[in-house]
Formats: sequence, structure tokens, C-alpha cells
Amino acid sequence: MKSDHRTDSTEPLADSGWRGSADVWLQAAYETLIESGVEAVRIQTLAKTLKLSRTSFYWFFKDRKQLLDALLTEWRNKNSGNLVAQTEAYSESIAEAILNVFDCWLDPQLFDSQFEFAVRSWALQSADVTVQVAEADEARLVALRQMFVRFGYAEDKADVRARTIYLTQIGYISMKSEEDLPTRLQRISGYVEIFTGQAPKPRELKRFYARHCVESLL
Repeated sequence: MKSDHRTDSTEPLADSGWRGSADVWLQAAYETLIESGVEAVRIQTLAKTLKLSRTSFYWFFKDRKQLLDALLTEWRNKNSGNLVAQTEAYSESIAEAILNVFDCWLDPQLFDSQFEFAVRSWALQSADVTVQVAEADEARLVALRQMFVRFGYAEDKADVRARTIYLTQIGYISMKSEEDLPTRLQRISGYVEIFTGQAPKPRELKRFYARHCVESLL
């Protein structure tokens, strides 16, 4: 979720005539989804949180369903869109291509793990969201598989490796695994070698660590 969706606490939310904006309502919905689940994403609840009138909501959204659809669009654009883009980013080897994908797991601006967990939990209550999650899973797996194929892996091997990478990360998210950043970064090289069969080159790791401002591991 983009940080510019957040409202400044100094904004005159309760001022007469101020209705907020579509982004303000969407950000409130996002935060409520993350904290309390989809059932808590209610117009009256959001209005109370924002100190806005309930009728203000209808200047920006037709109904609750349209707001929920906007949340799902945001999730698709961010999590799926960025993951696919990372599989297509420049890399000199498959090891560096995997490091590009790993950027998603370390940068919440690229991939929002809390949002992912919340949407997957939502899917347990909604057949429509279940379908959308399945479609997103398939699109992400296709992108990962094609990444391996570009580097000369056979289709069947590429498919298994793509699934290994993706299902490992979804497992991290679903289990809410706690792993501090230094520990995760120290394991990166080993993960790359397991996932690809190749150890990343020192210069590839150097570029990766530099992106995440970790000079001590260079």
C-alpha cells in the first residue's frame, strides 16, 4: 500500500464540509483489513475512525462492495504487479534474478506481506476472493517459471523451482514466521543456491545488499 494513502493526524478530518478523499477511505479500509479482517471493514466503522460523516463515503464509492473491490485491485497491482516486474528485471544470471525477486520479501513498498496475509484470510470467507487469489498465484508462478526458462532451464524443472520459491515464501507469510533481518540476510545466499543450483557471485550479492543498505555483509 502506498504511503501517500495515509492521512496526517493534523488534517481537519472533523471540519464541517470536509469529506476526505477516495484514498483516505481506501487507506482506512486497508488498515482495518490488516488489523481486524474484512468483516470489520464497514462504512460506519470507517466513518467513525476518520471522524467523517457516513454520507461522505458515497462521494467516492457506490457501496461497500466497490470499496472492497478497490482494496483487491490495490493488492493485485502492488503484490502481483511488483513481483512479476521483479522477475523481469535485468540480471546477469539466474542467481541475480532470484535476488531481484527477494527484493519483494525485504521491501514492503514492493510486496506487502501483511496485506497478502489479510487477503488470503479474506479468501477463506469469500468464494470470489478465493478465485482472485488463485488467479494471482498462477500469474506469479507463470512469471517465476518464465524467469527460469529464460536462463535455460527445462519447462518441467523451471516449474518445480518456481513453485519451491513461491510456496516457501507464501509459507513464511501464512505462518507469520518471525525472522529478524540480519538472520534472513545471512540465509539469502543459501536460499539462492538451493532454489537455482547456483551460488550467487560476490558482485551480485554486493548489489543486492547495497539495495537494502546493509554494508556490513558486503
